[in-house]
Amino acid sequence: MGAAPADAVPGGTVPAGTSLAPGVTYRQFDIAAARGVTRAHVVVVDLRNPHVRVDLLYPGAVAAREPVSELADSAGAVAGVNGDFFDISEAQHPGVEATGATDGPAVASGTALKGAVPDGQRFGPVLPPGTNTRNVLGVGVDRVARLDSLTLKGTVAAARSRMPLGGFNQFALPVNSVGAFTARWGSASRVRATCGTDTDRAAACSTDTYEVTVRHARVVSVSRAPGRGAIAAGTTVLVGREAGARWLRKLSVGERVQVLHRLVAARSGVPFRFAVGGYPVLRGGQPQAGLDNTTSAVRTAVGIAQGGHRLLLFATDGAVAYRSGLTIAEVAAEMRKLGSVDAFSLDGGGSTTLVARAPGASAVTVRNHPSGGAERPVPNGVGIFSTR
Repeated sequence: MGAAPADAVPGGTVPAGTSLAPGVTYRQFDIAAARGVTRAHVVVVDLRNPHVRVDLLYPGAVAAREPVSELADSAGAVAGVNGDFFDISEAQHPGVEATGATDGPAVASGTALKGAVPDGQRFGPVLPPGTNTRNVLGVGVDRVARLDSLTLKGTVAAARSRMPLGGFNQFALPVNSVGAFTARWGSASRVRATCGTDTDRAAACSTDTYEVTVRHARVVSVSRAPGRGAIAAGTTVLVGREAGARWLRKLSVGERVQVLHRLVAARSGVPFRFAVGGYPVLRGGQPQAGLDNTTSAVRTAVGIAQGGHRLLLFATDGAVAYRSGLTIAEVAAEMRKLGSVDAFSLDGGGSTTLVARAPGASAVTVRNHPSGGAERPVPNGVGIFSTR
């Protein structure tokens, strides 16, 4: 498919492209950006089409990573892009395993997978003013796409006392809190959850920690430090730091413990079928205040148009000729030109990957050039599915 210059893109629309499936099209075109020409790859999704759905791509565990093409093929998606920013390196904590888990909340097929880490613990660029790690882009059970935020609400209750739940399958817990880890976390070490502080990701790991394993609502084991390994179905591992650790130490093997958790949306009362973390760059047709307009990079974003009934997956190319990329402010401007009223930034740089499956093909192909020369394994992504 030949590229079209940016000024050939009709205002408020995406130029016509190749049909991947009913209600799903793909197009590439060039953008004249401040640092040079970059190439954009866009998949447009018509959510009014009953044969189309959107869901989270992930490798079956929160703390695990796979290339987007493998995530898409194993799930049967016709297209997809990489998702949220994630715990990619623990160089600041020698000997601590990088979990690969994402910053923000995640919902897959209507099931909450995880909550958001404290803002100061996130990986990725500095957040624009007014945004936080709880921000999500999602699609509700009403098949309408929207921006929102998801906050963890939960408790850990024993016979004599209770504790607010501070985390759910997260790579970082708030100071003085207790976090819950379930089978969906995976087998990665839980030590990272007790490192850093709410405002400083690189701060030292806590020396005051404790872990309690609860199976079928009863304590079955305790440990002085967080462990690792797969968590069985019906089991919850509680990890505490500081005040949270001191509360957990009061529990005894055999004691009944109830753990409750849910993700609560700030705006919509419609449950999410799918949600992924990142941060908004466009709201109500206006750029988010304070967007960076100096740092250009390879980018991934998702736009919402036509009252939430159209979704636009957007990724720039990491080939040498186009690697100058876009600033976040330019991303917002381009998403607006493409007809988006709201837009959301996802992880970029070496993570940026857009895949699509041609009609009749048995597997997706990577449509952009990843800037690292090959696909980077990522923890999640946005998948587009078709029943035709």
